[in-house]
Amino acid sequence: SPPPSPPPSPPPSPPTSPPALHPVRYRSASRRSRRGRQQLRSMIALFLGVGITLASGDVAATHIATSAHRVTRVATPTLDTDWTPITCIEPFRIKMVEPIRFTTRAQRVLALECAKYNLFAVNAEDCILDFLTDSGTGAMSDAQWAAMLAADESYAGAKAWRALEQSVRRLFDFEHLLPVHQGRAAERLLFAELGGQEKVWLANTFFDTTLANAEAVGTTCINLPGSEADARAGFGGNINLQRLREELSRANVAGVVITATNNAGGGQPVSLANMMAASALCRAANVPLVLDGCRFAENAHFIRSREPGMADMSIVEIVQAMSPLFDMMTMSAKKDGLSNTGGWLALRDQYLAERLKGRLIMTEGFTTYGGMAGRDMAAIAVGLVEVTDPNYLEYRTGFVQYVVDKLQALGVPVLVPAGGHAVYLDASAMLPAVPRDQFPGHAVACALYLEGGLRSCEIGSLMFGAGAADSGRPELVRLAFPRRMYTRSHLEFAIEVCVRVHELCKAGAISGMEITHGAESPLRHFSAKLKPLASTYAPEHGRSDGQHAEGLHA
Repeated sequence: SPPPSPPPSPPPSPPTSPPALHPVRYRSASRRSRRGRQQLRSMIALFLGVGITLASGDVAATHIATSAHRVTRVATPTLDTDWTPITCIEPFRIKMVEPIRFTTRAQRVLALECAKYNLFAVNAEDCILDFLTDSGTGAMSDAQWAAMLAADESYAGAKAWRALEQSVRRLFDFEHLLPVHQGRAAERLLFAELGGQEKVWLANTFFDTTLANAEAVGTTCINLPGSEADARAGFGGNINLQRLREELSRANVAGVVITATNNAGGGQPVSLANMMAASALCRAANVPLVLDGCRFAENAHFIRSREPGMADMSIVEIVQAMSPLFDMMTMSAKKDGLSNTGGWLALRDQYLAERLKGRLIMTEGFTTYGGMAGRDMAAIAVGLVEVTDPNYLEYRTGFVQYVVDKLQALGVPVLVPAGGHAVYLDASAMLPAVPRDQFPGHAVACALYLEGGLRSCEIGSLMFGAGAADSGRPELVRLAFPRRMYTRSHLEFAIEVCVRVHELCKAGAISGMEITHGAESPLRHFSAKLKPLASTYAPEHGRSDGQHAEGLHA
């Protein structure tokens, strides 16, 4: 039978309007919302004070313009799978720490007086941050410590020596390698053989120990620093090629040194093009060209980042391109060997190498250790690999750049562009009224220690002697950063101290200095005794004799 018909559907109900919000509650919520937004605007305006732009690479910017009346969001971040942070962090983890002893200003006054105002005579534990030098003062890696424990101490032919030799030859192509206990020992061997009376050596800028070892045997030393154009191009460490060409025409030029980076010239790098041109001039004149390569990796990093056409080369490839341009090399492994001691003298000339081996055995040790322990050679062998890591070099040079940028923004006179291992304060600009024979650089260095416990090093008239005051050499204060030792907060502390000293300089509170003992000593900045020309550094209370210093060092 047919199915029953469905029941009729009910008629549609008339549309109903949504329930009205309670008018009082709605107005109350509106007032609370407006009041909350106004409070939020006021808090942001008070907290930030200015507009902030957050941007990173291709990430869409979020801009918040704040004022007393409105907050406007212009854009929102977008998802980007290629995003990476831009903050440069230390490429290592800290496994061991050394406590810092915090001293008071009164204690530092006593320490400075007991040291006769020579920062080399101040005890290390009395320095809050020690920027005296980056030579041998850095922290070593776990791989270096492991290699040291595995190293042997054989007198001749140790496996640590073979590891060092292999690591050096990975970077440099010199046929003969003579190990020494540090760089100045290599300089002494070199100048004892090739220096002497009536001989002239040239350099982009001689550093203190190089100059002293050359002058000790009667050698005349001439600096040929680069031009302003070199500095603007980012290679203020270049040797002046025009002056080099002129000087090489003299018959008594015995050699040329290129220090890379140029420590005495503000830690500035030397371009690969400048090295190539200098090498061509020296070989045409039959004059040996020597690389002082203690910071070779930092210099290679600047070549890669600043010199046109070098960006696609690795650090190792750049170093390998530098090496054939030189006839000899002196090296302090206490810098870019990432070691606490050690170095070498490398040569191509077999006859000269044989003569120097005799001197090496007499003064340093056998030719397979040269004054180094086996564990030191093992540490250097690993350090030469680690120092060519681009991540490490980015961190190392970024460390210096950060401080230079901050000091510039705060109005502190500082040498630019930034170098690779140190920040150089311009003491001549900080103390323009203090003449060079009153050592403005050393006065600023003492003030940095007095005000904040920073130990730094003057590079100017005190270091380079009486002639430096008339040579046009800048009066600098170097804050050399030990490798892998300090963190960003340490730098912020140092920046604060530098600003404080700069303010004291502007207020006329920092006087010049005078030498009371050791003015004629070689390398006098290591041992001279000084005093301030005014009572700037006198303690406010109490006596300043030696009996108080015993409590300071206890």
